[in-house]
Amino acid sequence: MTIVTTRFFILTGGPGAGKSTLIGELARRGFATSAEVGREIIREQSSVDGRGLPWVDPSLFAELMLSREMRNHRAHAGGTAPVFFDRGVPDVAGYLSLSGLPVPPHMEAAARQYRYHRRVFVLPPWEDIYARDAERRQSLEEAERTFDAMVRTYAGYGYELVEVPRLPVGQRADFVESLIGG
Repeated sequence: MTIVTTRFFILTGGPGAGKSTLIGELARRGFATSAEVGREIIREQSSVDGRGLPWVDPSLFAELMLSREMRNHRAHAGGTAPVFFDRGVPDVAGYLSLSGLPVPPHMEAAARQYRYHRRVFVLPPWEDIYARDAERRQSLEEAERTFDAMVRTYAGYGYELVEVPRLPVGQRADFVESLIGG
């Protein structure tokens, strides 16, 4: 059964492009949001010396992300207002492809079953705001490759990609709001 939710909007792209900051601004404006699951998993797995880290066991990390992305999708299913997601189910397939790993059939099935609005907002790499931290170990070049992988992945699943311009966060939020249809 395909679950298409036209009020679910994805923000995707490479790390450090301002997705979480934009999600925060949209939340401040009163929109429902869903935080990025990757950072949460990294924090949790690091705190217990777990294997589910992208630099330890990328396949396990992907499984953990998939489970949480599916849960987040279901958690917002009962409402009527727009919801903004900091990444979504297809990002997991993009992550595996970027890592040179095969996308298992169950992940392909999940990406086809858990659908979002056809218009996906993609944030391009932005050197001026990019910064590494304990959870974001990728270089800017890796961030650019991630951006490219997400563009290919979402396009491959039939989504229309809309690039969010490199602007101050308030203007980025205005841009996104202007395109969600009310």
